[in-house]
Amino acid sequence: MLFAVDYVFASLAVLTEDQSLALRLTSFGALTALAIVVAIVLPRPLGNRAALSFSAAVLVLITVAIFTDPSASFALFSVCPAVAMKVRQPVAWVVMALSILPSPMAVLIRSGFDDELLTMLLPMTALLIIFGICVSIWIDRVIVQSTERAQLIEQLDASRAELARLSHEAGISAERERLAREIHDTLAQGFTSIVALLQAIESELDTDLPSVRRHVGLATRTARENLAEARAMVAVLPPSALTGSLADALRRQAEHLAEETGIEVDCRVPDSLPPLPTATEVVLLRAAQEAIANVRKHANASHVSMEVTVADDVARLVITDDGAGFDPDRPALGYGLAGMRDRAGQVGGAMTVRTGPGTTVTVAVPL
Repeated sequence: MLFAVDYVFASLAVLTEDQSLALRLTSFGALTALAIVVAIVLPRPLGNRAALSFSAAVLVLITVAIFTDPSASFALFSVCPAVAMKVRQPVAWVVMALSILPSPMAVLIRSGFDDELLTMLLPMTALLIIFGICVSIWIDRVIVQSTERAQLIEQLDASRAELARLSHEAGISAERERLAREIHDTLAQGFTSIVALLQAIESELDTDLPSVRRHVGLATRTARENLAEARAMVAVLPPSALTGSLADALRRQAEHLAEETGIEVDCRVPDSLPPLPTATEVVLLRAAQEAIANVRKHANASHVSMEVTVADDVARLVITDDGAGFDPDRPALGYGLAGMRDRAGQVGGAMTVRTGPGTTVTVAVPL
């Protein structure tokens, strides 16, 4: 916009100057050519050779325009910034100085090199050159800052994109871990129970029909519970076992263990449990399910006790069996104990295991 206004103003000054038409048209033609060159060059990045060619064209055209009509000097207000923007320092300083010199030289030539005029023009010309160099330095700094800012914005955009990608991958990984824990704590244990019940049915099929019917009923109930858990998992709902109270859900887990294995289960879960956050109830229920599953699969126990207490703003689940225990130094396989520990940690709680002989699992979560 500045360049267009300056071109129009300089052209009007030249065309209205009181001198021959040929000189005015020559100066106007040089100004027009200069405006075209600037308009072509400004939007484009220039290499070293292109910048030198642009500088040469500017010097030739501005010199012709000013020498044929000194009024064309008004074009310097746009030419000097254009040079500062497109030509590197210190070459830009030389080009600007050479672009400014034709103006006082044209005046001196027309005045016959008047001494008084020369004395006045020399310091003015020096000041103009110094001012032009200062403007060039300022423009160069603005360009450098703008370039750095653009690079920072580009880096920031790239960092945001990378962060979004990592967050997405972390979310996928976390969801995969969540599903793995849910499947391990619910569906996998249910299928294990069904397999055990079917094996019992196979061994009793020809000898103990009442036991077969009882085990078929247990297998059917377990399959239905698994189906309900799967539907709740897909809908991201609380566990289906928590449709009632936590106390009822824990008692059902104890009853299922006793019915399926014949293990004596002592369940001490008070009816007067205070209302607990859903996340806390889920952690306690899943911990109980995992501990009971471990008893069923590994402990070879004859007695299990389950107790829930709430005191000092902490809900505590303790499950103890009199089984064989396990080696705590052996690397853990699967998601069992690690999943219990992770679940407790997600709500600010902790899980501890004491073993040999027998095992005691304690899960404590803050209210």
